[in-house]
Amino acid sequence: MEPVTLTARTELQQLLMERALAMAEELERAGAAAPDGKVLDVLEGLAVDRGRDFTRSALEGALQREVEGFEKKLRQAEIADVAKSVATRVRRRAES
Repeated sequence: MEPVTLTARTELQQLLMERALAMAEELERAGAAAPDGKVLDVLEGLAVDRGRDFTRSALEGALQREVEGFEKKLRQAEIADVAKSVATRVRRRAES
């Protein structure tokens, strides 16, 4: 199989790509090491456990990105409020 190059555009994408690759490698190793007649049981259990962890990480990463964006907007709004307050005080002094 030819190697494929993927490009992550965000930290979350990179994290999920790395985790997906690690999960695939772990599934391949577990499948190769599983005893005859138990391959499906072993791989299914592993896939469910790792899939749950993967999904949790994806959700946490996406939520964290949204929180950081919201916090940035709040900081910008606070800076704008402070600038507006300072401008108002300066105008009042100039008018006095």
